[in-house]
Amino acid sequence: MFTYIKESIEELRNNVTVPPKEKSSNLMIIVAVFSILFALATWGVDSLFSKLIKLYFDNIIN
Repeated sequence: MFTYIKESIEELRNNVTVPPKEKSSNLMIIVAVFSILFALATWGVDSLFSKLIKLYFDNIIN
């Protein structure tokens, strides 16, 4: 376990680079936009399935 932690810290120090602030801001905006679009798409599909299930069960009962 200690070896794993030591190697992880070493890899972070040697192999990981932090992008400049401007690039990070641009990437953050892209991630936010796609997250909102994905959330809207999920909401839309959920609403559609909800209406279809309600319609299906209303037709079975009546």
